[in-house]
Amino acid sequence: MINNKKAFIGSIVILGICMCLFFPYPYNEAMIAHTTFMSIPIETHDGYVLLGIFGSILFIIAMIILLRSINKYHFRTFVIVVLFYSFLPHLLIVAYQETFASGIMAISYKGDGECRFDMVGKDLMTGECTLVLHNRSNEAVSFDLQFIDTSFFKDDERMNSLMNIAGPYHVTIEANREKSIHLKELLDVTNVPNHIYSGGSSKVHVQLRDGDNERTL
Repeated sequence: MINNKKAFIGSIVILGICMCLFFPYPYNEAMIAHTTFMSIPIETHDGYVLLGIFGSILFIIAMIILLRSINKYHFRTFVIVVLFYSFLPHLLIVAYQETFASGIMAISYKGDGECRFDMVGKDLMTGECTLVLHNRSNEAVSFDLQFIDTSFFKDDERMNSLMNIAGPYHVTIEANREKSIHLKELLDVTNVPNHIYSGGSSKVHVQLRDGDNERTL
């Protein structure tokens, strides 16, 4: 099946380099990207990511070399490698968090949180957010939680970070537990410029702080 062993090994090494350059732990750069390729950030609100473009080209080159190094099962190999490349980082992160990680490093988040905001008065707004965090360690973890705007809306309108007016929120998650966090606050936006007046968002991102330790999820 393999007709060029050196090319085959070389392609695997290049794919490994791509994965290491953008390994999504403890911080996943792809979550703030507008455009991604194989979980590699290509463009953010700050512009194009040159390292991401380089990594994408490197990934394509590695795949071409890999497919040319074998003499059959090209499509099957392509699908297997893409799936392996996509899921391996997550499996490695989970394994690390369940065995060695502690504190906020053991907290995982699927990124499926939601927030909703509505004006109820001249300078008063209700903010309601729901998200689920998972403590994968064998010890309870406590931290302060804040909401972040990974990108701004038109005219730099603020949305999710408005929840921080009533924050930070102290959260404790028991060992090996998932916790659904539901927050509903009445927010005074009198001195907050460029805030949104009504709207909702999904894929909410948060920042966890425990002393000097900090993570963005």
